[in-house]
Amino acid sequence: MTLTFVALFLAQVVTSVRVLTRPNRETTSRIAWVAFVFAFPLIGIGAYFLLGETSIGRRRFARKTAALRKLQNIVEQAGPVSQPGLEELPERFRAVFQFAQTVTLLPVTGGNTAELLSDSEAVTNAMIADIDEATDHVHLLFYIWLTDTTGLRVVEALKRAARRGVTCRAIADDLGSRALIKSDAWREMEVAGVHLARALKVDNPVFHFFDGRLDLRNHRKIVVVDNRVTYCGSQNCADASFSPKPKFAPWVDLMMRFEGAVVEQNQLLFASDWMTYSDEDIGPVLGARIPHPKEGFPAQVIATGPTGRHSAMPDVFCSLIYAAMKELTITTPYFAPNEAILTALRTAGNRGVRCTLVLPARNDNFLVAHAGRSHYASLLEAGVRIMEYPIGLLHAKSLVIDGQLTLIGSANMDR
Repeated sequence: MTLTFVALFLAQVVTSVRVLTRPNRETTSRIAWVAFVFAFPLIGIGAYFLLGETSIGRRRFARKTAALRKLQNIVEQAGPVSQPGLEELPERFRAVFQFAQTVTLLPVTGGNTAELLSDSEAVTNAMIADIDEATDHVHLLFYIWLTDTTGLRVVEALKRAARRGVTCRAIADDLGSRALIKSDAWREMEVAGVHLARALKVDNPVFHFFDGRLDLRNHRKIVVVDNRVTYCGSQNCADASFSPKPKFAPWVDLMMRFEGAVVEQNQLLFASDWMTYSDEDIGPVLGARIPHPKEGFPAQVIATGPTGRHSAMPDVFCSLIYAAMKELTITTPYFAPNEAILTALRTAGNRGVRCTLVLPARNDNFLVAHAGRSHYASLLEAGVRIMEYPIGLLHAKSLVIDGQLTLIGSANMDR
């Protein structure tokens, strides 16, 4: 009994030392983990090693890093994709884009155009129309891809494209899109000639814990057609009614259709994921450039995740918030910000920026919803307006700064 007690105590000490010495962790998080480990030894130690560290596994990390390095070299050797976009920006926004470039090493591109699509059905219709017009390749990546009306319409569009000789590649997250991957539709795509990959496989959840955290997923939603068109935003490949959680429907998303040099940056992200989850090298796709129009606005892709710099996305949020001079509008479904973001928001409100935070009135994540509401009082006191969207679940993730600059994507304002 004494030996067991000593062994358990030593395990607690070793785990606590690891918690306290691991880089990139907030002080409050360290204290919470140490307290948990000593209060509930067996559960606390097990929980920490299963969920306490950000890792997708060494093998995946190595493949991802190697793919990105190779693809970025291809892009650099091919030269600039367009006229520089930095000079087209108001001077006060240049630092924001320069900071964002340090995250993914992707520069500002000029000559981009975009269309804001009205709703989920309009997004699906436009996406399928572009797939039906594809002549060379179609690349799709979705966190959640369901076997509902929208999901199966996209499946059929990919099958049509593959049968007429278009190279189609599709990645689906192995957990978020598990129903599709286990369905006949997935096998039918493969038979039709669509190249498929599963992101972060979870064939055996028990053994998966020894090769990265189960809850770290590929959350991206990317579509690229012929190096000509890309889609970016918050919408998964699913109906707005979202059958896994119908009582929160409709899901209200924000998705944009882009043309221009920024398409090639989304292409690089897709290619890096494809070369992580499959053995096919598609680097040559990045070298097959097409001319882009010179007229348009500057744009830049920012990619974050567990293989990148820690806290990159919260840092980007903060840099954008501090850039606001007159007006700041934020929409996000999951508002559980770190202290840096909270400070930035309160500072913006206190210095006279008209700040509006729009969140869903009903949230499918009970804990995150209440964590977000715990900050309401301090934000309201600083002058931040908080609006709760009552119709379905507001799933859009966006920041608009002074009516001149916007961030639209799939990153939530939580950790």
